[in-house]
Amino acid sequence: MAHASGVLRPRAARLVALAAILALLASGCLFSPGDPGAADVTFTIDTSQANHPISPLIYGLNFPSAATLAATRATVLRLGGNRWTAYNWETNASNAGSDYCFENDNYLSSSTTPGAAVLPTVQQAKNAGAAAIVTVPIVDYVAGDEQAVCNIQNQANYLALHFKRNEPTKGSAFSLTPNQTDGYVYQDEFVNWLKQAVPGANVLIQLDNEPDLWSSTHAEVHPSPVTYAELIQRDAVYALAIKNVWPSVKVLGPVNYGYEGFVNLQGASDSAADGNFLDYYLTQIAATSNYVGKRLIDDLDVHWYPEATGGGHRITDDASGDSAAEIAAREQAPRSLWDPTYTEDSWITNDVTHAPIDLIPWIQGKIAAHYPGTGLSMTEWDYGGANEISGAIADADVLGIFGQKGVDAATYWPLASNETFSMAAFEAFRNYDGNGACFGDTSILASSSDVPTATVYASMNAANHNQVTIVAINKATTAKTAAIKLTAEASFKSAKVYTVTSAKAAPQAAGTITPKAQNAWLYTMPAQSVSIIVPSTS
Repeated sequence: MAHASGVLRPRAARLVALAAILALLASGCLFSPGDPGAADVTFTIDTSQANHPISPLIYGLNFPSAATLAATRATVLRLGGNRWTAYNWETNASNAGSDYCFENDNYLSSSTTPGAAVLPTVQQAKNAGAAAIVTVPIVDYVAGDEQAVCNIQNQANYLALHFKRNEPTKGSAFSLTPNQTDGYVYQDEFVNWLKQAVPGANVLIQLDNEPDLWSSTHAEVHPSPVTYAELIQRDAVYALAIKNVWPSVKVLGPVNYGYEGFVNLQGASDSAADGNFLDYYLTQIAATSNYVGKRLIDDLDVHWYPEATGGGHRITDDASGDSAAEIAAREQAPRSLWDPTYTEDSWITNDVTHAPIDLIPWIQGKIAAHYPGTGLSMTEWDYGGANEISGAIADADVLGIFGQKGVDAATYWPLASNETFSMAAFEAFRNYDGNGACFGDTSILASSSDVPTATVYASMNAANHNQVTIVAINKATTAKTAAIKLTAEASFKSAKVYTVTSAKAAPQAAGTITPKAQNAWLYTMPAQSVSIIVPSTS
């Protein structure tokens, strides 16, 4: 018995070792998909190709309600927009600019406690596990009172009477309760307050808002059009002041309003001499960063409201009464973010580029050439149609593109009062089952054989490659069959499906589909829909 036992133990050990080796080898193998049969469109997905992390900061919103934040599980909350250009953090006074009568008032907060307009959102973001983007004004003056006088710039000596000097650095000890009567507001002191206001909060800082439009939106504090030289100098000085106080904080600039801002800073007087604005900006900020010995701008930040039209109407117009042509243009417009074969109908393509926009690769190419390592963020974007299914289709496409193309941060800006279908697009990626199930953290290869009809995005979780999530978007007005072919490290036996359709502005459970062959499904996408498909090994 002792002899037999001595023989069996090594044999058992060898079998266990062999099983471990086989398991290890299997974990590196890929299961190739079979043929699911004929379909209208083919989606090819491969967990072993085009892998890269998806930034968690791309699913952001500007000023969401508590209910919207809970439903969408947004990852970033932004305090930005025109109101923040003349924001006085010491008293919370701000100026409405051209949005309403150029008046100083207490719109952002009725409290005069320093930072009271900022604190609730930063705390809300932390409580939700999200980041907060906070705007730092970089113009020369911020609101000094809350008198609500219309067109305040028409008064004599109005800057001295109703505004305070805005400075990047204080040059003396900071206070969490600064002097509100000294005539000055210091932004490095604001950053110091912000750093301590909500310990552990994930904060990003944005350098003002749409400076290319200051002379129209905020003529009370910056009546002259900004130039390349001025904006670069302002961004560099304020970014350095911020980084000196909070070295690890991420700084975003220049926050351009749109395409003409990217190209020539809205026709700046020095644009002819200095060429493309983004090229010049990146080059100069890189040189200044090298000179001071620290990176000044972490993300090149832009805003994008598409200029695409359909049937003579811009797609960001209110969705009520949209024509079929406008809806179709909206659903195709996300292709201008990445597709070098697609030319939208807009003044940009008709009058400027005479070619596809290809926006994200275009900007990322400039970054790579002039300031490598800089991220790309888009802190305002909206494709219209927010209260109907075409908005959900366009916005889900945009969110998929952001993840697939490596955008670093993005926050949606609501243009309409009813945003239910746009928020459904966020739920498709962040909360598709209503219980927190979401798209993965790693982008994988996902391609469509017919992009105009249907697009597809896919992810896996870095910690578990068998957790694959697919988002399939049908832009056709009729149902379309999709052949889904998945190359993966596991053999999947079924897939749960959730859909967003015109019937309801939220993902709905739509049953389970089984493969027609190994890792190959034939799925009928509803007309005008977003489908979330979640393969399972059981």
